[in-house]
Amino acid sequence: MTKEKKHKISVLIVDDHPLLREALRNVLVKDDEFTIIGEAGDGEEAVKMALEMKPQVVVMDISMPVMNGMEATRRIKSGNPDISVLALTVHTEDEYILDILQTGAAGYLIKDVYGKEVVQAIKAVASGDMVLSPAIGKNLLKHAARYPTKPINLEAGEKLSIRELEVLKLAAQGRTNMEIAGKLNINQRTVKGYLTEIFSKLRVGSRTEAVITGLRAGYISIDDLQ
Repeated sequence: MTKEKKHKISVLIVDDHPLLREALRNVLVKDDEFTIIGEAGDGEEAVKMALEMKPQVVVMDISMPVMNGMEATRRIKSGNPDISVLALTVHTEDEYILDILQTGAAGYLIKDVYGKEVVQAIKAVASGDMVLSPAIGKNLLKHAARYPTKPINLEAGEKLSIRELEVLKLAAQGRTNMEIAGKLNINQRTVKGYLTEIFSKLRVGSRTEAVITGLRAGYISIDDLQ
């Protein structure tokens, strides 16, 4: 019997610098879990290609001509919420990165990180996990909690359940679906179901956005990050 062909993660690379696109492509082609379905040099081209080609993951530069990565991410997530966007940025300011993540990006990496880290990050966002650069990820979430917005006005019957709050708190700690499942003694499919409900109720498109929204709205606190 022949082995079942493993499903590959389709990736769209977006960066206005050809050398950076080439460097990332050279890293990814060495891993047989990826298939690179295209490259784009600006945000407008990225939106068009993403919505037509439907990659699982878009690796998105932020500072680009024609349309920046933040607006491109917003349009991609609006057109197809199932596409995961991993932002690459040279910016380390908390407020700037929060804005990027609140457009629907699943996470971010500092732009000088390539190799093993970016490979792991792409695999993580493809499976629905949250990716925050370890250098400033915790500080970023704490910054979000310090500047809360008005509580989200959930419709009657839409409030987060006790179990959904448990899942959201564990997600805020950076735990994967597998780790959340083990902690709560449920299966990973159930975890994904809870996350889908959380996204719907909080009106967000990614785990990262849900955590930030939860912090800012007061559903989870800085203590929950520990």
